[in-house]
Amino acid sequence: MAEKRDYYDVLGVDKDASEKEIKKAYRDLAIKYHPDVSEEEEASEKFKEISEAYAVLSDNDKKQKYDQFGHAGMDGFSAEDMYQNINFEDIFQGFDVGNIFEMFGFGGGGFGRSNANQPQRGSDIYTEVSISLEEAFSGVEKEIKINLDKLCPVCDGSKSKPGSNPKTCETCQGTGQVKQVTNTLLGQMMNVRPCRDCGGTGKIITDPCTECNGKGKVRGTKLISLDIPQGIDDGDRMRVSGEGNSGDSPGLKGDLIVSIHVEKNKTFEREGQHLYYEKQISFVQASLGDKLNIPTIDGKTLEIKVASGTQSGTVVKLRNQGMPTTRSKIRGNLFVELVVVIPQKLNKKQTELLEEFAEISGEEIHKYEKGFFDKVKDAMNSK
Repeated sequence: MAEKRDYYDVLGVDKDASEKEIKKAYRDLAIKYHPDVSEEEEASEKFKEISEAYAVLSDNDKKQKYDQFGHAGMDGFSAEDMYQNINFEDIFQGFDVGNIFEMFGFGGGGFGRSNANQPQRGSDIYTEVSISLEEAFSGVEKEIKINLDKLCPVCDGSKSKPGSNPKTCETCQGTGQVKQVTNTLLGQMMNVRPCRDCGGTGKIITDPCTECNGKGKVRGTKLISLDIPQGIDDGDRMRVSGEGNSGDSPGLKGDLIVSIHVEKNKTFEREGQHLYYEKQISFVQASLGDKLNIPTIDGKTLEIKVASGTQSGTVVKLRNQGMPTTRSKIRGNLFVELVVVIPQKLNKKQTELLEEFAEISGEEIHKYEKGFFDKVKDAMNSK
């Protein structure tokens, strides 16, 4: 299955595009790929793709979730929820809107639910957890506290006071849907929409539950134990099934989606499976060679040899000392960059020895003579 394209790329707009720019981009593309106009073989699929992108980016709530969590943030929306904010009649004046509705699978030429009285699934909950690089290396169990909607413990989600029964909605006769016929240039079009009086449930609550005020749900908190696997990377997301908001009945809970943030590490930098570490050495070590102890992500140290004549910027690769992945325990590498540090101040003896070394090496050293401004600066610093 092909990976979904970025919604902004689909519409060809920047992430800071205004609502007006997003709507214009969608209208231009939608008319181009409308099945009644376009002769391209994949016009129907392209039309669905740009309509889905517009449905998300034109809705502030969906857009915010998409900007934060990407396509994973849209998993909790049904097809009806996704497209309900699009007014196709406004955008496609003169086109057969009924064909569009059929394309998205909304029976009856509208956005009404095919089973209006069917209990609806709860929405997903999104949160973020921060872990250290060491915890990402080994895996860790985190306990997180979330706020969520729970079924009312008194009415069990029925919304009515125990012992009372709701009455059938007179507007929709218990179907949860109302039908509206509109005359267009292409003939009559029947639009089916959720009943506003009963909210699409087909029932009117006459004696609401006092615990939840007739909502069927109450707000609460819950502690979730999250088992974060080793090798997880910054920005990865975890889905915990059935730990989201409650739906209209038991067993219809949404999911908990956790975005993982791996904190910056003072010792190592991470790039995928590989780790990078900077080790400073003196010019004497670089010249004569040495043995160095290098820390590793698992808390151990490894000894490496510095060859004589090592240049600053030399990189030593330590195999299998990097990070694992969530799919494999095979680790990446640890790259150690050797940086030669030149001392800023030398005592008299050090200076004499270096001058002797230069003389032996046949180097001609031209000493830097301080000027007037350098002397004034030194005098001010000494004070």
